[in-house]
Amino acid sequence: MTVQTLIQDVEKADSATALLDAVSALAQANSVEAIPTLITVLGYNNPGAAVAAVDGLTQLGEPAVIPLLEQLDGYNYGARAWAVRALSGIGDPRGLEVLLESAGSDFALSVRRAATRGLGTIRWDKLPSEQLADAQFETLKILQKTVEDPEWIVRYAGIFGLEGLAIAIQKTQPEWFNKIQEQLQQLENIDEVLAVRARAKWAIQKLA
Repeated sequence: MTVQTLIQDVEKADSATALLDAVSALAQANSVEAIPTLITVLGYNNPGAAVAAVDGLTQLGEPAVIPLLEQLDGYNYGARAWAVRALSGIGDPRGLEVLLESAGSDFALSVRRAATRGLGTIRWDKLPSEQLADAQFETLKILQKTVEDPEWIVRYAGIFGLEGLAIAIQKTQPEWFNKIQEQLQQLENIDEVLAVRARAKWAIQKLA
């Protein structure tokens, strides 16, 4: 079956189940031709199809980054959350600015959580060396903000982000690494949610 046929199946789907099946098949085709349609699906009110689309876009990786950035929906927070999840899964630093902005200030919990987690999976080796320190410092500042978020699930994601950043900077920025360890220790000691405290403890152990 051609990619164009798979795209048509998505466009013609007349039920939630049919849409999910069609999007799943299109995602599995792993074709760059599918990118625009997969991005469009992110705006549908169908979480199952959106998950399949995110998986497809994440699997496609770098070719999906620019289309995702160009079509970010500032009004449909659901679509934006799914797009941020895709950018987070890809980890391309071209999406860093969007992830930083979303993690630090987006009104939607789902967007902040997805972006925060994504900051822990940035592929720093893809960033020009002259931009690295500034970008990592901006990331550190935003992640320090996320672990003070009123929503515990964002704080939990922030710990994942800090852990990922700490691993990346351990040898190049030991002072920042130490600050991250101190913040994780504080979270383990004082956060009101057991799951957050446990995740902080786990991160400390992994960084030891």
